Amino acid sequence: MPLPKPPTKLGSLLKAPAAGASTAQAAEVELEVSAPLEQPAQASRGAKATAAAGRGRQAERPRAGAPAGAEAPRVAAKTATRTTSARPARTQPGAQPRAAAPAADSRRGSRQTPALTMPPAAPSGSSAPAVAAPVARALPAAAPARAPQAAPVARRAGAQGAVEPGKLFVLDTNVLMHDPTSLFRFEEHDVYLPMVTLEELDGHKKGMSEVARNARQASRELDALVAGVEAGIEQGIRLDHSGHTEARGRLFFQTRAHEARLPEALPQGKADNQILGVLQALTQAFPERSVVLVSKDINMRVKARALGLNAEDYANDKTLDDADLLYTGLMALPEDFWDKQAKSLESWQQGGQPFYRLQGPLVSAMLVNQAVYWEAANATPLYARVKEIRASTAVLQVVRDYTHPKNSIWGVCARNREQNFALNLLLDPDVDFVTLSGQAGTGKTLLALAAGLQQVLEERRYNEIIITRVTVPVGEDIGYLPGTEEEKMSPWMGALDDNLEVLNQSGSGNHGGEWGRAATQELIRSKVKIKSMNFMRGRTFLNKYVIIDEAQNLTPKQMKTLITRAGPGTKIICMGNLAQIDTPYLTEGSSGLAYAVDRFKGWKHSGHINLARGERSRLADYATEIL
Repeated sequence: MPLPKPPTKLGSLLKAPAAGASTAQAAEVELEVSAPLEQPAQASRGAKATAAAGRGRQAERPRAGAPAGAEAPRVAAKTATRTTSARPARTQPGAQPRAAAPAADSRRGSRQTPALTMPPAAPSGSSAPAVAAPVARALPAAAPARAPQAAPVARRAGAQGAVEPGKLFVLDTNVLMHDPTSLFRFEEHDVYLPMVTLEELDGHKKGMSEVARNARQASRELDALVAGVEAGIEQGIRLDHSGHTEARGRLFFQTRAHEARLPEALPQGKADNQILGVLQALTQAFPERSVVLVSKDINMRVKARALGLNAEDYANDKTLDDADLLYTGLMALPEDFWDKQAKSLESWQQGGQPFYRLQGPLVSAMLVNQAVYWEAANATPLYARVKEIRASTAVLQVVRDYTHPKNSIWGVCARNREQNFALNLLLDPDVDFVTLSGQAGTGKTLLALAAGLQQVLEERRYNEIIITRVTVPVGEDIGYLPGTEEEKMSPWMGALDDNLEVLNQSGSGNHGGEWGRAATQELIRSKVKIKSMNFMRGRTFLNKYVIIDEAQNLTPKQMKTLITRAGPGTKIICMGNLAQIDTPYLTEGSSGLAYAVDRFKGWKHSGHINLARGERSRLADYATEIL
């Protein structure tokens, strides 16, 4: 049976509201036709409700034209339902189109990144600050103007299909000079570089210092990111463009000036205040997004927070937040250790040293070369080192007792269990890297030198001892020093001279008198070389015993540079006190010493011991406790 022919006025009814209809009714019909694509069922129910309301209103109208008027709402409802569930809605002539692509993508489950632009600059005389180029990749684009009735539905649809915006990190110059690869350490978040940061970076790139090298490397990283990007720099540059796949955000540059309203007490020409102005402008421009300043300068962060802005320290280089959580290299066995291991414990001797093989849940907490001990009243203590871990089985090697005078090293005996463990690591040829930490007076330098002299002069295991340290003064710098490299380094090596004097007297005793001591001192001096850290890059040490003193003042990058100088047959010892850091922008958690301890723990050719007891003198020990 053929379908009835639609009324002649149907086209006009679909294009515009019926005569006499109010503006609110027209907006309601338009809203139903252009409903979001994410909820077709709700759109269909809304269309039916609109059709029912239309039938009620049409019933109140005059009978003239009733057939056409009654048919129009039903056809419009069917059209709206079919449009929202099958294909994009058809907009009315003159109506503003809506963006349906983000909703469709969110329905498919893909992560949508809308096209974004920064708000335009404020006109002259306006109080709103002018802001820079596009930066907010995750901010929603401005929606087209709609009738007031459409706002609630649009908000619901945006809440269901929106993507959580990532953070926007504004980098201070000291972050790039501290870590040149910091651009790629923010994962999926975006990075913004003010123009002042680039200017300061350019001003610090000259010279041979570590800061100058980092500035040059940061400039090379920026050049690699910008290379190949001919246009669209204002839309942001993907941080994985240069091969850093871990960075999934974008890099934005400041491309125009800002008109921030900072307090009059802050000088406008200062670089830090200009960065704060950029931060304030970005925060006001993108209230939906978290804009955060990242700076190593404490005062800079304090000023930002005083202005009500977000600021954080650069935490990616921190090994740990609390220095008390640093790996100590020691583990105390429980009191019932022998009772629990009585049935499964195996023991044997190899090379004159006892070995034990144990099993159980205690093994999961152990690391290779970790020192373990068991002490109890009226019982023989156990001092051992973890030599091997396989699944739930661990092999313990009883350490040699260097507290006994017959086992003294160059006249030096261990005075506590930590020093005994340290000497076992220092004298083990299978351990290539040893770190010693502890407060002043615990014997770090003395033990390292004694073990070095024993292995260089007595056992001939290494050719010579090389000692270096960071030249960071405690107080005012005394300026340039005359002489050769070793003469320039001699004021920094006062601790070396003091310990060598002790070892010279202990090692030679009274044999030979003054002449014997002088000859021994000359022999020791010929085997001990003092080198500056500034000339370490590119060198390779073969069969050397390298001591890095005051390692707490090294950055993680400097520590990597020094450790990678080791060639075949070389042993490196790093010593330091994390409570005596003198390098700016370094903390206990970001120090190179803490970095090395955390990264090397558990490696079978490295070991760490934290010396906790002071053995210098009773005066030094008491001063350490009360001062």
